Amino acid sequence: MEHETYYIIRADRAGVFAGNIKSREGDEVTLTNCRRLWYRAGAASLSQVAMEGVKEPQNCKFTVTVPEITVMGVIEIIPCTAEAERNIKDVPVWRM
Repeated sequence: MEHETYYIIRADRAGVFAGNIKSREGDEVTLTNCRRLWYRAGAASLSQVAMEGVKEPQNCKFTVTVPEITVMGVIEIIPCTAEAERNIKDVPVWRM
């Protein structure tokens, strides 16, 4: 089975997410196995996160993984490397 691509998406008003794209229609994207990336530490840009991951995972604020979410107003979609995907998934869950 071929590896399913993992993506970072940026939405106009909803923030930044990482997950697998289930479907896309216009600026609406449904993601599976998704985390919201509230705050990143140790990366200058989302492009760097998508290529390398973060350098300071203990200082990031990445939420729990949700099975599925639909995000509207998507303005950027960046495919991740396998290294970045592992790194993002390994960041500890940020909770209140």
